[in-house]
Amino acid sequence: MSAAQNESRKRSKKRYVAGHHNKRWKGSRELEVGMEGILITCNMNERKCTAEAFNLLNEYADKLYGPEKLQDNTGSSSEEEDAEEEDVEVALKKEVAQLQASGTKPERRFQALDSGANNVIFIKTQNLESDKLVHHILSDLHTTKKKKSRVILRMLPVTGTCKAFQDDMVKYLTTFLEPWFKTPSCATYQIAFKARNSSHNKRDEIIKSIAGLVGKLNPKNKVDLTNPELTIIVEVIKAVCCISVVKDYTLYRKYNVQEVVKEDAPKPDVTTAKTDASTPEQKEKQDAVETNQEDKKGEEENDKNVPEDKKEVDKSQGEGE
Repeated sequence: MSAAQNESRKRSKKRYVAGHHNKRWKGSRELEVGMEGILITCNMNERKCTAEAFNLLNEYADKLYGPEKLQDNTGSSSEEEDAEEEDVEVALKKEVAQLQASGTKPERRFQALDSGANNVIFIKTQNLESDKLVHHILSDLHTTKKKKSRVILRMLPVTGTCKAFQDDMVKYLTTFLEPWFKTPSCATYQIAFKARNSSHNKRDEIIKSIAGLVGKLNPKNKVDLTNPELTIIVEVIKAVCCISVVKDYTLYRKYNVQEVVKEDAPKPDVTTAKTDASTPEQKEKQDAVETNQEDKKGEEENDKNVPEDKKEVDKSQGEGE
């Protein structure tokens, strides 16, 4: 085979691969600014996670909002059309509009989109409040302790989205946070920030800017990293920033559906343990444990009770006000 033929085959292969790649991504549906929904994390197996998410969300959405009803895109019934007397021009325009609408599918209550990050799926919601739905799900799971999923880890509502740049985020949050933090409203809060596939935002700067903004809305808003009334969730994926304000974030184990169904571990009875220390060796060991606990407690107080999971909540929040 000549060199010219080899070169021709290479060009044809490149052209085919490039065309196939463009065709694949042209029709993909991804998370975009302006959407609302639910971010769901999993440990691999995104397809099974998506199936579980649809089952879980539809089960509770049916209870809260009733079964899903798909409306006709035309927005009118045939009886209304027959009852109306229209001239030829109006009838023609309506027919064209119906033909155009027939090529589009009605918006479903839940739609799975590409989030832009591995092990994370985004469920776009329509005509419902995702924060209330997710809170209702976690509340029921926490009460019943009934496990209803295998691969879903966390469910985070997304009630607002903006561009993932610091100036855009601060500008958007100035209005977004008003219902919870603007005078006369006030609350204790924490900020749970995480960035995926994004390196242009510095964690400390983002958290401090948000905390400063909350302080301006009402100076009575205070940071509480132990048991806050509200948690500001900020999830950055590529160029999209997903935001929500949620309740009971600590109680519901950071909105982890696997952890929330577990029974709370009983606290050790220090008094009983101290009474049972009958031998000098056991008593010395018990005294050492108590001393270590007191030292640890003092360190935690100096660190302003920083949570164990520093990936979700940064200790610099207390310095942002």
